[in-house]
Amino acid sequence: MVTFGAILGVTLVALGMVLTPGPNMMYLVSRSISQGRRAGLVSLGGVAVGFLVYLTLATLGLSVVFATVPGLYVAVKLAGAGYLAYLAWQAVRPGGTSVFAAVELPPDSNRKLFTMGLVTNLLNPKAAIMYASLIPQFVDVRAGHLLVQGFVLGGVQIAVSMLVNTAIVLAAGTIAVFLAKRPAWLRIQRYVTGTLLGMIAVKLATDKARPVVV
Repeated sequence: MVTFGAILGVTLVALGMVLTPGPNMMYLVSRSISQGRRAGLVSLGGVAVGFLVYLTLATLGLSVVFATVPGLYVAVKLAGAGYLAYLAWQAVRPGGTSVFAAVELPPDSNRKLFTMGLVTNLLNPKAAIMYASLIPQFVDVRAGHLLVQGFVLGGVQIAVSMLVNTAIVLAAGTIAVFLAKRPAWLRIQRYVTGTLLGMIAVKLATDKARPVVV
């Protein structure tokens, strides 16, 4: 009932989103560098639960709400675009910092790490847009079993995100040390990150796509 093309499409969208630095990546990297890989993985558990919350809400009718109230969808989309533009400016502005720059953070308990990962993802506009607008585009209404399709495609996105973020958590310390010894590379990373975020913000703000009721 879920075609290979739909799975491939969601996989590519998920890769594009997870590889673009945002709140989740920034939080996971900062925790992994300051408190170790274990703290990063605990935080990632909270991020995963956040994705499950969004997936459940979207599959059970969030896209219906946005399709019924187009103004609300546009407001969420523009807010997300504005937030991404803000992150882009933070990366390229004079004195801006890289997502892999070492930041001193006080150690937190596993419960707080997990909760912060969950809250960070629930407040992440990229996650909201992913489930409310992008994934529903790959659901085939004619094939039926819409609930199953929604959870399968959402599961693909979560799997991709977890695999990539796990690799980032495990490699964050090594990458941070590498960049710290090479200031020019650190600046390049900031400008590339900022440019990508800016391009996605513009694309998101000008995209005329609307949620599909699934």
